[in-house]
Order: sequence, then C-alpha cells, then structure tokens
Amino acid sequence: MEGDRPLECGVTIRSSSVSSDPGVSNRDLGHGGGSGSGRGGNATWNRVVIVGGGIAGSLLAKSIQFHADVVLIDQKEYFEIPWATLRSTVEQPVAEKAIFSHTDYLVNGTVITSSAVDVTETDVITADGRHVTYDYLVIATGHTTTSPRCKRDMIEKFKEANVKMRTSSSVLVIGGGPAGVELASDIASVYPDKKVTLVHSGSRLLGFISRKAGNKALEWLRSKNVDVLLEQSIDLDTISEADGIYMTSAGEAIAADCYYVCVNKRLGSSWLRKSMVLKDSLDIYGQLKVDEHLRVKGRNNIFAIGDIIDVPERKQGMLAQKHAMVAAKNLKQLMKVSNKETKLSKYRPSISITMVSLGKKDAVAELPFTTMSGFLPGLIKTRELFLRRTRKLLGVDHHSGFL
Repeated sequence: MEGDRPLECGVTIRSSSVSSDPGVSNRDLGHGGGSGSGRGGNATWNRVVIVGGGIAGSLLAKSIQFHADVVLIDQKEYFEIPWATLRSTVEQPVAEKAIFSHTDYLVNGTVITSSAVDVTETDVITADGRHVTYDYLVIATGHTTTSPRCKRDMIEKFKEANVKMRTSSSVLVIGGGPAGVELASDIASVYPDKKVTLVHSGSRLLGFISRKAGNKALEWLRSKNVDVLLEQSIDLDTISEADGIYMTSAGEAIAADCYYVCVNKRLGSSWLRKSMVLKDSLDIYGQLKVDEHLRVKGRNNIFAIGDIIDVPERKQGMLAQKHAMVAAKNLKQLMKVSNKETKLSKYRPSISITMVSLGKKDAVAELPFTTMSGFLPGLIKTRELFLRRTRKLLGVDHHSGFL
C-alpha cells in the first residue's frame, strides 16, 4: 500500500495519524493522545498500549483504534495467522495470505517494532530503550516465538522451508500435539511419496483432548503411511540436520533429510518476572492472574488477554478473540470520561470446540458431547484454515480465488 511501506526492519513502522518516527521516545509520542492528529485535535484521548501482536492483541488494537490513542508494541512488524503456519511450510503460497503487516489493519495508531522488557506504573520499556507512556495497558504476549522481525524475511523463510520440504525424501516431525499432527498430516497429504516419521513422548496423540480423538488422528496418520512412534523422545539439544540420523530415547535410529520441532512453546511472560509492577501478578505457571473483567488482579488500568492469562480454558485462537472483544468493550467504557464507575463486561470461560486438521480434506473434532473425524469436520476447517474469516475479522481485504 503506497505510503505504508516499512521504513526499515526492526524500527517503528509507519504512522497513519500518530507519529511513528523510529527515533521517538516516550514523551515524544505525547502522553494521553497529545498529538491529536487525525482526531480533530482532541487532546483528551487516552493512550492504550498493547504489548503483543498475536490474534488477541491485534484484534483489540483494530477494535479500539478510533476510540483511543493506540500504540501496538510487537517484536514483529507483521501479523501471522498462527493456525496457518504449518500449512505455509508445506504450501508456501498460503504464507502470502496468512502474513500481513500490522499497519494493514491498524490504520489509526502507532506500531513499534521491538520487544517489551519491563513495565512501570506509567511506562512500558522496550528493548531498544524507549519508555512508552500509557493510560491503559494490555499484555497479550502469548507464547514465545523466534520469527523474523521483517515480513519479507518471514516470507523468504517459508520459501526456503518449502524448497527443503519439496526436495527431501524423508521428514521427521517431533511432537504429537496439534501442531505435530497437523504438520505430519499435511506433508502426507501433499507429498504422499515422502517417508514421514512422527515421534511423540506421550502415550497417545493429542493428549490435551480425549483419547478417542487422539486415536482417530493416529488411525488417519497410519492409514497414510506415517510412521508414528509413541512414548519416545529426541534430545533437542544434540540433534543436527547435517547428520541425517536421529536417535530416539528408545535407541531407535531414524533417517530423515529434514526435521521439524512441534512441541509446546513457553509462555511469553519471562520478561515480567523482574517487573516491580507485575512480577507478583504471575502464577506458578507464568500466567497473568486476571479478574472476571480481564484486568490484572489488583490493577484498574492493566488488562491481559490471550494465552498468557490464567483463565481455566484451552488456549485457542478463537477464545483469544473473545478475550479481545471483552477487553475492547471494557476499555471503551472506562475511557468515557463521565462514566468511570460504569459496570464492566465479564468474561466467562468457554467450553470450546477443538478441531485438528488431518491433511487437506479431513479433520478430527471434539465437540461438547461427541468426537467426530473425517470429511465433515474437514469442510469446516481444513480447506482454508479460517484464513478468510480471520482476514475479514481484522479488516484485511482478500482477493478472489483466495485459496
């Protein structure tokens, strides 16, 4: 989009109506919406700083951008639809639709491309030394990632991964959770002639849902000639792709041209453990403790949403979107100057539907009262992985012939 090009990888990316000069600091940004540009010069707007540009943080930023002075702090200049990442590895063109700049949906706010390293009572401190003031703060850092900071580098990474995938005759997938199962099934579906091995330390696949669902996934994978090794692990600290041979904990040697690690990522909360403001708000698992309004307990102006919170429910993108919408409603209410004591919306933990893709046509779905697999649940998720829905939710236009 003309005028919205990145200035440089790793710095603040463009501004629509709010300054995003890569050299700005906290006070240069203007506390409390002081810039007023594009908003009729209204200097009373509250600043909402959102840390984390995953689905929860991005949807919240998009939802309140015309109600506040929004600053989004993310270590990447782009949003990546997380449930399409694995398909992007197998089919690189998917990445073109699953990755787009934060500025494609945040047209009335500031994007700072950096990591947050600390929080004070008034500021968020970033890795590049900025102190960004806030009236309201939202933590949405989810799980840790090692993605490139630049969109172009991420697209290139997927291109390289796809070349490696296409030229490899054998592939090792480590991990039997939803990521490992979906990746192995995608490879088996798109490249049926490749030798695919999946190694999982658990006694069954998809251990976070029912045994029946895990067994259905196992049956599907084995029907596609995927070699599934349960109750075995591989030492991630010693493996090397150059060797081409991977030893399991049971002493079994696996030959593979390339491997993919699909194990649980750590929560993105380690940076808060030294924060004087929020370190005591973390539970023993590193989750932020929130109240029924999704505010960090004991804090009136700090919210947390997405995978990082301690709400007792599965960590899913669909639920993170619900967090964002509740937080958006509450922030809008709180920012009404004459209505500070308003009744806030409550978030109620949800019993969600879980779907895991099995190749390009099938899926296994766990519903509240039954488990099903095959073509029918595949119609719901597998064909385009909710890409259209997510892009529409964030207001990003898509072209005809989407997938």
